[in-house]
Formats: sequence, structure tokens, C-alpha cells
Amino acid sequence: MNNAMGELNRRAFCRSAVVAGVAAAATSTAGVAQSQESSAAPATKRAEGAPHLFTPLKLRGVTLRNRIAMSPMCQYSSEDGFANGWHVAHHAARAVGGVGLLIAEATGVTPQGRITPNCLGLWKDEHIPALRKVTEFISEHGAAPGIQLAHAGVKASRHRPFHPTPNAFVPIEQGGWMPVGPTAKRYGQDGPVPRELSVEEIRATTAAFAAAASRSIAAGFRVVELHFAHGYLGHSFLSPLMNERTDPYGGSFDNRVRFLLETVRAVREVLPEDAPLLVRLSCTDWVEGGWTLDESVEISRRLASAGVDLIDCSSGGASRQAQIPIGPGYQTPLAERIRREAGIATGAVGLITEPAQADAIIAEGKADLVLLGRELLRDPHWPHRAWVALKPDAPPPIAREYAWALPELRR
Repeated sequence: MNNAMGELNRRAFCRSAVVAGVAAAATSTAGVAQSQESSAAPATKRAEGAPHLFTPLKLRGVTLRNRIAMSPMCQYSSEDGFANGWHVAHHAARAVGGVGLLIAEATGVTPQGRITPNCLGLWKDEHIPALRKVTEFISEHGAAPGIQLAHAGVKASRHRPFHPTPNAFVPIEQGGWMPVGPTAKRYGQDGPVPRELSVEEIRATTAAFAAAASRSIAAGFRVVELHFAHGYLGHSFLSPLMNERTDPYGGSFDNRVRFLLETVRAVREVLPEDAPLLVRLSCTDWVEGGWTLDESVEISRRLASAGVDLIDCSSGGASRQAQIPIGPGYQTPLAERIRREAGIATGAVGLITEPAQADAIIAEGKADLVLLGRELLRDPHWPHRAWVALKPDAPPPIAREYAWALPELRR
């Protein structure tokens, strides 16, 4: 009976969270119009009648050609953190397909910060030349190259999804390593108990993020995103479900956000003034007693003051007990509320698949950017499909080497 009641309580909590998000999103028409003119929407002026999805977006010194971004998606195809031909091909296809911003996969700031032994890394200068091949092609074809810097924390040292034992812990004797976290607490029941980081190690990790950010610029990336979501190291400091520390990095809200704010300030200091800085947050844990949307709004206000330009609004990842109400655009209300209440640009992600759906998110002031993940794996030319569907009076977002042969472009 207790388990059944617990399940009902979790479902009720999730339903109430969604209702609260949707209710908060349902602002007046005047409020939406006002938010679109605020500093949270640093857009180039939209031509009358043009689809909002194809309006350029200016973030500091970078102007995106449209509001379509490729969400960071792990490719699990590196050795010792190095990019290779696969990464060039992966990004090239989406660049010629018309995406405005391409964000490279979660890239380890230390060897132990990778999710798998096959993930990208930027913990040494030797990684830079191979990544520069990726960024040069992206830039030559009109897209902005971005990168997500990450530390996997307690979720590190895992097999890649297409391994015979997908996502299982890689034993140390087989090339794995001991995961670390804010607390010596496992995620779920698999793998070893992670080692708790000391204060000195936390500060060294902040320095590793800053060093990787500096290498990112040297590699030609124009946008940098910090990964503080999905139960990885950054998020695990934020969430009370994962952080049980009793020192200045745990306990109160101010203590739990300390690692994030220190890291943002360190990274902002090494980035050029014109380079946008993004942060991906899990805006709610979807579990009672976890990280909340209210807390995400508050930290987003502080991040804006610290030099962050856009919040990439995801959710979940701190607990396997989360009851996530998955459906089309299910995380968009999170982006809308943060955009409105924190006064910062946001990106919406999560089951955004149709052109009209994506255009409405921008048009209605719910977010400034839409991020597509698996939809762009399925269709690298999704922006072109959206352009055809929305019939904009704008140049087609596809390489001219393809465009000349497509009948829908001959108007």
C-alpha cells in the first residue's frame, strides 16, 4: 500500500508541476509581446510575414542565421578524446542542411569527465587541430559552431549504447575509471560507489572547464555551452537528490549553486567578450524534494548577471524515480517561464519535431531558440523541410550544391 501511495504521490506531483508550468506560460498577449521586445530576445528585426523560425538571432557577437539549433548528441566515436572523420561528416551534413547553430556533443574537460571512453575530450591542446577541421567546415557553410563542455560525474565510465552491455560500468581493469561526485552516492544501483570530491578537486574541475573553454575558442568554436543537466557532475551539485554535502558546496540553495556560478565566472573570464556562453539546465528533477523550476528561475537570474547569454532548458536525470510527462514540446513551458521571469534568452528542447510547432514556440515568445536532437539524426535537412512547409520569403537554408536541383526551390 505504501508503494502504491508513493506512486500516486509522484504522479500527482508531476501533474501539478506540468500544470504550474503551463499556467505560468499562459500569459496575456501583451505580456508575450513585451517579452519578445525585451533583452531576453536579442533578435534581428523580423521581416513582415516571415516565419519566426527563420529570423536571425544575435547573441553577443554571433548572429545565427535562424532559430534552429542541433542539440548536443553523443557520437561515441572517439579514441582518447580525439575528433575524427565521423565528427566532420556528422556536423557537415547538418551545416549544409541549414541548421543555424550546431553544438558538439558533451565533451570531457578531463579524461575522467567523459561519459564513455569513446566520448570527445578537450583536456589537452593536442585535441585542438582535429576539432578545427570540424569548425572550419561548419563556418564555411553558414552555421555557427558550438560545443558543450561537460563532466559526467557519477555517470562516468560507461559503455556506449551500442556495446553488448550498453551503459554498464566499464571496469577499471578494462580501461574504466572511478567516478566522482559531490557525494559518495551512486545513481541507481549499478557501478561502484563514486568517490566524493574534495574542495580542492572541485576548484580544479572549475579550472578544467575554463581551460577547455579556452581551447574551444582556439579550435574555432564560436559558442560555448556548459552542461549542468541530466545527472552529470554539474547537475549533481544542484540537486538535493544527489548532493548531500555539509560544506560550502552543499545544503542550502546558495551552497548548491556555488560550483555552477564559480565555473561560469571562470569560463566567462577566458572567453572573448563577443563569444556567447550558454548553460544547459535540468530545470526540474520531476521528483518531490529534488531541484525545482522555481530554483531554475532564480539561478537563471544569477547566471544572466554572471555573463550567461542563454539557458538551454532540459529536465530530469537526477533520479530513476522521476515520472516525466513526455509528450510533444513537454519541456517548452520550462523555457517559457525562465525566459519571462529571469529576463534571459532560452532554448526549448524535447520532442520538437514539426515545423509549425517549432515556429509557434518562437512566435509565441516561449523561447528564443529551438534545439532538435534525434529529429536531426533522422533528417539532417530538417531546416529545409521546415522552410518548404512554412513558405518563407527568404533564401533556402540548404547548400547551393543541393538547392539548384530541388524543384521546391524554383518559385
